[in-house]
Amino acid sequence: MKTSVYIHIPFCKSICSYCDFCKVLYNKEWAVNYLKKLKSEIEDRYMGESIRTIYIGGGTPSCLSLKEIEYVLLLTNLFKKNELEEFTFECNIEDITEDLLKLLKKHKVNRLSIGVESFDKENLMFMKRTSSYEDVKNKILLARNIGFNNINLDLIYAIPKEKLSTLKKDIKLLLSLEPEHISTYSLMIEDNTFLHYKKVDPITDDKDYEMYEYICKKLNKNGYKHYEVSNFSKNGYEAKHNLVYWNNLEYYGFGCGASGYVSGVRYDNTRSLTKYLNDEFRSSEQLLSEVSIMEYEVMLGLRKLDGINLQEFYDKFKVNMQDVFPIKPLIKNGDLIYKDGYIKINPKKIYVMNEILLKLV
Repeated sequence: MKTSVYIHIPFCKSICSYCDFCKVLYNKEWAVNYLKKLKSEIEDRYMGESIRTIYIGGGTPSCLSLKEIEYVLLLTNLFKKNELEEFTFECNIEDITEDLLKLLKKHKVNRLSIGVESFDKENLMFMKRTSSYEDVKNKILLARNIGFNNINLDLIYAIPKEKLSTLKKDIKLLLSLEPEHISTYSLMIEDNTFLHYKKVDPITDDKDYEMYEYICKKLNKNGYKHYEVSNFSKNGYEAKHNLVYWNNLEYYGFGCGASGYVSGVRYDNTRSLTKYLNDEFRSSEQLLSEVSIMEYEVMLGLRKLDGINLQEFYDKFKVNMQDVFPIKPLIKNGDLIYKDGYIKINPKKIYVMNEILLKLV
Protein backbone atom coordinates (compact mmCIF):
# COMPACT_ATOMS: atom_id res chain seq x y z
CA MET A 1 0.00 0.00 0.00
CA LYS A 2 1.23 3.50 -0.88
CA THR A 3 0.68 6.58 1.27
CA SER A 4 2.02 10.13 1.71
CA VAL A 5 3.94 12.15 4.29
CA TYR A 6 3.68 15.75 5.46
CA ILE A 7 6.48 17.09 7.69
CA HIS A 8 5.96 20.39 9.52
CA ILE A 9 8.83 22.74 10.35
CA PRO A 10 7.38 25.42 12.68
CA PHE A 11 10.25 27.93 12.54
CA CYS A 12 10.30 31.32 10.78
CA LYS A 13 12.76 34.21 10.62
CA SER A 14 9.84 36.63 10.92
CA ILE A 15 6.09 36.28 11.45
CA CYS A 16 3.73 37.36 8.67
CA SER A 17 0.78 39.50 9.75
CA TYR A 18 -1.88 37.08 8.44
CA CYS A 19 -0.40 33.71 9.44
CA ASP A 20 -2.24 31.42 11.86
CA PHE A 21 -0.20 28.28 11.13
CA CYS A 22 1.81 26.62 13.88
CA LYS A 23 5.00 28.70 13.98
CA VAL A 24 7.62 30.32 16.25
CA LEU A 25 10.61 32.55 15.60
CA TYR A 26 13.72 30.54 14.76
CA ASN A 27 15.91 29.61 17.71
CA LYS A 28 18.89 27.33 17.04
CA GLU A 29 18.66 25.42 20.32
CA TRP A 30 14.95 24.81 19.86
CA ALA A 31 15.48 23.79 16.23
CA VAL A 32 18.15 21.20 17.09
CA ASN A 33 15.97 19.69 19.84
CA TYR A 34 12.90 19.79 17.60
CA LEU A 35 14.56 17.86 14.80
CA LYS A 36 15.61 15.13 17.26
CA LYS A 37 12.00 14.82 18.44
CA LEU A 38 10.82 14.76 14.84
CA LYS A 39 13.07 11.75 14.26
CA SER A 40 11.61 10.06 17.35
CA GLU A 41 8.04 10.66 16.20
CA ILE A 42 8.73 9.24 12.74
CA GLU A 43 10.49 6.17 14.13
CA ASP A 44 7.63 5.62 16.58
CA ARG A 45 4.66 6.18 14.24
CA TYR A 46 5.69 5.22 10.69
CA MET A 47 4.51 1.70 9.86
CA GLY A 48 6.65 0.92 6.82
CA GLU A 49 4.36 1.68 3.88
CA SER A 50 5.76 2.72 0.51
CA ILE A 51 5.64 6.53 0.23
CA ARG A 52 4.23 8.17 -2.90
CA THR A 53 4.57 11.87 -2.00
CA ILE A 54 6.45 13.90 0.61
CA TYR A 55 5.76 17.53 1.48
CA ILE A 56 8.01 19.51 3.84
CA GLY A 57 6.14 22.65 4.87
CA GLY A 58 5.79 25.14 7.69
CA GLY A 59 6.41 27.63 9.05
CA THR A 60 9.42 28.16 6.85
CA PRO A 61 11.54 25.03 6.28
CA SER A 62 14.08 27.07 4.32
CA CYS A 63 14.85 29.28 7.36
CA LEU A 64 16.82 26.42 8.93
CA SER A 65 20.58 26.24 8.48
CA LEU A 66 21.85 24.05 5.63
CA LYS A 67 23.04 21.50 8.18
CA GLU A 68 19.58 21.39 9.79
CA ILE A 69 17.86 21.16 6.40
CA GLU A 70 20.11 18.23 5.47
CA TYR A 71 19.14 16.55 8.74
CA VAL A 72 15.45 16.86 7.77
CA LEU A 73 16.14 15.53 4.27
CA LEU A 74 18.07 12.58 5.71
CA LEU A 75 15.08 11.83 7.96
CA THR A 76 13.08 11.06 4.83
CA ASN A 77 15.38 8.08 4.28
CA LEU A 78 13.47 6.44 7.15
CA PHE A 79 10.63 6.03 4.63
CA LYS A 80 10.37 3.55 1.78
CA LYS A 81 10.89 5.89 -1.19
CA ASN A 82 11.31 3.43 -4.05
CA GLU A 83 7.94 4.53 -5.49
CA LEU A 84 8.26 8.23 -4.62
CA GLU A 85 6.65 10.40 -7.31
CA GLU A 86 6.69 13.91 -5.83
CA PHE A 87 8.89 15.50 -3.15
CA THR A 88 8.02 19.12 -2.32
CA PHE A 89 10.01 21.60 -0.22
CA GLU A 90 8.61 25.01 0.80
CA CYS A 91 10.91 28.03 0.47
CA ASN A 92 10.90 31.74 1.05
CA ILE A 93 12.56 33.73 -1.73
CA GLU A 94 15.16 35.31 0.57
CA ASP A 95 16.36 31.88 1.72
CA ILE A 96 16.98 30.46 -1.76
CA THR A 97 20.69 30.06 -2.55
CA GLU A 98 22.65 27.91 -4.95
CA ASP A 99 23.86 25.78 -2.01
CA LEU A 100 20.30 25.21 -0.78
CA LEU A 101 19.05 24.23 -4.23
CA LYS A 102 21.94 21.84 -4.81
CA LEU A 103 21.31 20.24 -1.41
CA LEU A 104 17.61 19.76 -2.22
CA LYS A 105 18.48 18.32 -5.63
CA LYS A 106 21.00 15.94 -4.05
CA HIS A 107 18.24 14.52 -1.83
CA LYS A 108 15.81 14.07 -4.73
CA VAL A 109 13.46 16.99 -4.00
CA ASN A 110 11.69 17.53 -7.34
CA ARG A 111 9.15 20.27 -6.56
CA LEU A 112 9.54 23.70 -4.98
CA SER A 113 6.70 25.68 -3.42
CA ILE A 114 7.58 29.34 -3.03
CA GLY A 115 5.61 31.92 -1.07
CA VAL A 116 5.63 35.00 -3.29
CA GLU A 117 2.25 36.35 -2.05
CA SER A 118 2.50 39.66 -3.95
CA PHE A 119 4.88 41.88 -5.89
CA ASP A 120 3.26 45.09 -4.69
CA LYS A 121 5.29 47.00 -2.06
CA GLU A 122 2.25 48.13 -0.06
CA ASN A 123 0.77 44.63 -0.03
CA LEU A 124 4.09 43.17 1.08
CA MET A 125 4.47 45.72 3.87
CA PHE A 126 0.89 44.99 5.01
CA MET A 127 1.70 41.27 5.16
CA LYS A 128 5.10 41.91 6.83
CA ARG A 129 6.95 40.29 3.96
CA THR A 130 9.92 41.33 1.86
CA SER A 131 10.96 40.48 -1.71
CA SER A 132 10.63 41.98 -5.16
CA TYR A 133 9.84 40.82 -8.65
CA GLU A 134 13.54 40.90 -9.54
CA ASP A 135 14.39 38.77 -6.49
CA VAL A 136 11.78 36.19 -7.43
CA LYS A 137 12.79 36.19 -11.10
CA ASN A 138 16.49 35.68 -10.30
CA LYS A 139 15.86 32.91 -7.76
CA ILE A 140 13.54 31.03 -10.12
CA LEU A 141 16.14 31.30 -12.88
CA LEU A 142 18.72 29.90 -10.46
CA ALA A 143 16.38 27.00 -9.61
CA ARG A 144 15.78 26.32 -13.30
CA ASN A 145 19.52 26.23 -13.99
CA ILE A 146 19.99 23.67 -11.23
CA GLY A 147 17.29 21.47 -12.76
CA PHE A 148 14.00 22.24 -11.00
CA ASN A 149 11.17 22.03 -13.52
CA ASN A 150 8.17 21.85 -11.16
CA ILE A 151 7.70 25.10 -9.27
CA ASN A 152 4.61 26.37 -7.45
CA LEU A 153 4.15 30.05 -6.61
CA ASP A 154 1.68 31.23 -3.96
CA LEU A 155 -0.32 34.45 -4.36
CA ILE A 156 -2.48 36.18 -1.74
CA TYR A 157 -5.21 38.54 -2.94
CA ALA A 158 -8.22 40.42 -1.50
CA ILE A 159 -5.96 42.42 0.78
CA PRO A 160 -7.82 45.36 2.41
CA LYS A 161 -7.57 48.48 0.20
CA GLU A 162 -6.14 46.40 -2.67
CA LYS A 163 -7.38 47.55 -6.05
CA LEU A 164 -8.24 45.23 -8.92
CA SER A 165 -5.52 46.98 -10.94
CA THR A 166 -2.94 45.90 -8.33
CA LEU A 167 -4.09 42.29 -8.58
CA LYS A 168 -3.96 42.45 -12.39
CA LYS A 169 -0.34 43.60 -12.22
CA ASP A 170 0.51 40.81 -9.73
CA ILE A 171 -1.05 38.19 -12.03
CA LYS A 172 0.76 39.59 -15.08
CA LEU A 173 4.12 39.40 -13.29
CA LEU A 174 3.31 35.93 -11.94
CA LEU A 175 2.53 34.64 -15.43
CA SER A 176 5.77 36.11 -16.80
CA LEU A 177 7.67 33.76 -14.46
CA GLU A 178 5.97 30.73 -16.07
CA PRO A 179 5.58 28.55 -12.96
CA GLU A 180 4.13 25.07 -13.50
CA HIS A 181 1.63 25.58 -10.66
CA ILE A 182 -0.07 28.57 -9.03
CA SER A 183 -1.92 28.62 -5.70
CA THR A 184 -4.09 31.66 -4.94
CA TYR A 185 -5.58 32.45 -1.55
CA SER A 186 -8.04 35.12 -0.53
CA LEU A 187 -6.71 36.86 2.60
CA MET A 188 -8.53 35.67 5.73
CA ILE A 189 -8.37 37.63 9.00
CA GLU A 190 -7.75 34.70 11.34
CA ASP A 191 -7.77 34.67 15.15
CA ASN A 192 -4.38 34.85 16.85
CA THR A 193 -2.82 36.89 14.05
CA PHE A 194 -1.40 40.41 13.97
CA LEU A 195 -4.23 41.51 11.66
CA HIS A 196 -6.85 40.20 14.08
CA TYR A 197 -5.30 42.00 17.04
CA LYS A 198 -5.16 45.20 14.97
CA LYS A 199 -8.89 44.75 14.19
CA VAL A 200 -8.30 44.96 10.44
CA ASP A 201 -11.51 44.71 8.43
CA PRO A 202 -11.58 42.25 5.52
CA ILE A 203 -12.37 43.29 1.97
CA THR A 204 -16.04 43.21 0.91
CA ASP A 205 -17.46 39.95 -0.43
CA ASP A 206 -18.28 41.59 -3.76
CA LYS A 207 -14.71 42.83 -4.23
CA ASP A 208 -13.33 39.45 -3.16
CA TYR A 209 -15.50 37.67 -5.71
CA GLU A 210 -14.56 40.13 -8.46
CA MET A 211 -10.89 39.36 -7.84
CA TYR A 212 -11.46 35.59 -7.68
CA GLU A 213 -13.37 35.66 -10.97
CA TYR A 214 -10.59 37.66 -12.65
CA ILE A 215 -7.92 35.20 -11.42
CA CYS A 216 -9.86 32.19 -12.71
CA LYS A 217 -10.47 33.67 -16.16
CA LYS A 218 -6.96 35.07 -16.60
CA LEU A 219 -5.11 31.94 -15.53
CA ASN A 220 -7.37 29.68 -17.58
CA LYS A 221 -6.79 31.88 -20.63
CA ASN A 222 -3.03 31.47 -20.13
CA GLY A 223 -3.02 27.67 -20.07
CA TYR A 224 -3.52 26.94 -16.37
CA LYS A 225 -6.18 24.38 -15.54
CA HIS A 226 -8.35 25.35 -12.58
CA TYR A 227 -8.47 21.91 -10.94
CA GLU A 228 -9.20 22.81 -7.30
CA VAL A 229 -10.85 25.85 -5.71
CA SER A 230 -7.54 27.67 -5.05
CA ASN A 231 -5.18 25.83 -7.39
CA PHE A 232 -4.18 26.07 -11.04
CA SER A 233 -1.61 24.11 -13.00
CA LYS A 234 -0.17 23.52 -16.42
CA ASN A 235 -1.13 20.18 -17.90
CA GLY A 236 0.33 17.31 -15.85
CA TYR A 237 1.55 19.47 -12.98
CA GLU A 238 -1.34 19.13 -10.55
CA ALA A 239 -0.03 18.85 -6.97
CA LYS A 240 0.01 15.09 -6.37
CA HIS A 241 0.48 15.52 -2.64
CA ASN A 242 -2.47 17.90 -2.23
CA LEU A 243 -4.65 15.61 -4.34
CA VAL A 244 -4.09 13.00 -1.62
CA TYR A 245 -5.99 15.32 0.75
CA TRP A 246 -8.78 16.17 -1.70
CA ASN A 247 -9.23 12.51 -2.69
CA ASN A 248 -9.64 11.67 1.02
CA LEU A 249 -6.69 9.27 0.98
CA GLU A 250 -4.65 8.47 4.07
CA TYR A 251 -1.36 10.23 4.90
CA TYR A 252 1.05 10.78 7.76
CA GLY A 253 1.52 14.16 9.42
CA PHE A 254 4.73 14.56 11.42
CA GLY A 255 5.82 17.55 13.47
CA CYS A 256 4.33 20.20 15.71
CA GLY A 257 0.89 21.26 14.44
CA ALA A 258 0.73 18.59 11.73
CA SER A 259 -2.42 16.59 10.99
CA GLY A 260 -2.71 13.08 9.62
CA TYR A 261 -5.15 10.37 8.56
CA VAL A 262 -3.92 6.83 9.17
CA SER A 263 -5.83 3.51 9.54
CA GLY A 264 -9.17 5.29 9.68
CA VAL A 265 -7.99 7.70 12.40
CA ARG A 266 -7.77 11.46 11.84
CA TYR A 267 -5.36 13.08 14.25
CA ASP A 268 -3.86 16.45 15.11
CA ASN A 269 -0.47 16.97 16.68
CA THR A 270 -0.01 19.51 19.44
CA ARG A 271 0.62 23.11 18.40
CA SER A 272 2.67 23.63 21.57
CA LEU A 273 6.40 23.44 20.93
CA THR A 274 6.96 22.85 24.65
CA LYS A 275 4.69 19.80 24.67
CA TYR A 276 6.20 18.48 21.45
CA LEU A 277 9.71 18.72 22.89
CA ASN A 278 8.44 16.75 25.89
CA ASP A 279 7.28 13.88 23.64
CA GLU A 280 3.60 14.87 23.85
CA PHE A 281 3.07 14.61 20.10
CA ARG A 282 -0.67 14.05 19.65
CA SER A 283 -3.35 16.47 20.83
CA SER A 284 -6.39 14.62 19.44
CA GLU A 285 -7.38 11.43 17.66
CA GLN A 286 -10.71 10.41 16.15
CA LEU A 287 -11.59 6.97 14.79
CA LEU A 288 -13.97 7.79 11.96
CA SER A 289 -17.25 6.01 11.37
CA GLU A 290 -18.20 4.97 7.84
CA VAL A 291 -20.60 7.93 7.66
CA SER A 292 -17.87 10.37 8.75
CA ILE A 293 -15.48 9.00 6.12
CA MET A 294 -18.16 9.52 3.46
CA GLU A 295 -18.73 13.09 4.70
CA TYR A 296 -15.02 13.84 4.35
CA GLU A 297 -15.11 12.26 0.89
CA VAL A 298 -17.81 14.74 -0.14
CA MET A 299 -16.40 17.85 1.59
CA LEU A 300 -12.91 17.32 0.20
CA GLY A 301 -13.83 15.82 -3.16
CA LEU A 302 -16.10 18.68 -4.15
CA ARG A 303 -13.17 21.11 -3.79
CA LYS A 304 -11.95 19.61 -7.07
CA LEU A 305 -13.43 21.26 -10.15
CA ASP A 306 -14.01 17.83 -11.70
CA GLY A 307 -15.92 16.77 -8.60
CA ILE A 308 -16.62 13.21 -7.42
CA ASN A 309 -16.91 10.14 -9.62
CA LEU A 310 -20.11 8.33 -8.57
CA GLN A 311 -18.85 4.90 -9.61
CA GLU A 312 -15.64 5.34 -7.59
CA PHE A 313 -17.71 6.46 -4.61
CA TYR A 314 -19.83 3.29 -4.92
CA ASP A 315 -16.78 1.06 -5.33
CA LYS A 316 -15.28 2.54 -2.17
CA PHE A 317 -18.36 2.52 0.08
CA LYS A 318 -20.77 0.02 -1.58
CA VAL A 319 -23.54 2.60 -1.48
CA ASN A 320 -24.84 5.19 -3.95
CA MET A 321 -23.81 8.72 -3.05
CA GLN A 322 -27.31 10.05 -3.79
CA ASP A 323 -28.77 7.59 -1.24
CA VAL A 324 -26.65 9.14 1.54
CA PHE A 325 -26.60 12.84 0.64
CA PRO A 326 -29.37 15.18 -0.67
CA ILE A 327 -27.85 15.50 -4.11
CA LYS A 328 -30.98 15.59 -6.26
CA PRO A 329 -32.53 18.78 -4.80
CA LEU A 330 -29.16 20.54 -5.10
CA ILE A 331 -28.93 19.51 -8.76
CA LYS A 332 -32.46 20.80 -9.25
CA ASN A 333 -31.67 24.21 -7.76
CA GLY A 334 -28.41 24.50 -9.72
CA ASP A 335 -25.93 24.19 -6.84
CA LEU A 336 -24.59 20.88 -8.17
CA ILE A 337 -24.14 19.52 -11.69
CA TYR A 338 -24.23 15.89 -12.81
CA LYS A 339 -22.18 15.22 -15.92
CA ASP A 340 -20.42 12.16 -17.37
CA GLY A 341 -20.69 10.18 -14.13
CA TYR A 342 -19.41 13.01 -11.92
CA ILE A 343 -21.10 15.22 -9.35
CA LYS A 344 -19.50 18.64 -9.08
CA ILE A 345 -20.29 22.08 -7.75
CA ASN A 346 -21.66 24.43 -10.37
CA PRO A 347 -18.58 26.42 -11.53
CA LYS A 348 -20.64 29.62 -11.16
CA LYS A 349 -21.11 28.78 -7.47
CA ILE A 350 -17.61 27.63 -6.53
CA TYR A 351 -17.15 30.88 -4.61
CA VAL A 352 -19.98 29.92 -2.20
CA MET A 353 -19.09 26.24 -2.03
CA ASN A 354 -19.02 26.21 1.79
CA GLU A 355 -22.74 27.09 1.88
CA ILE A 356 -23.45 24.23 -0.55
CA LEU A 357 -21.39 21.78 1.50
CA LEU A 358 -23.38 22.72 4.61
CA LYS A 359 -26.57 21.76 2.76
CA LEU A 360 -25.00 18.40 1.86
CA VAL A 361 -23.37 17.40 5.15
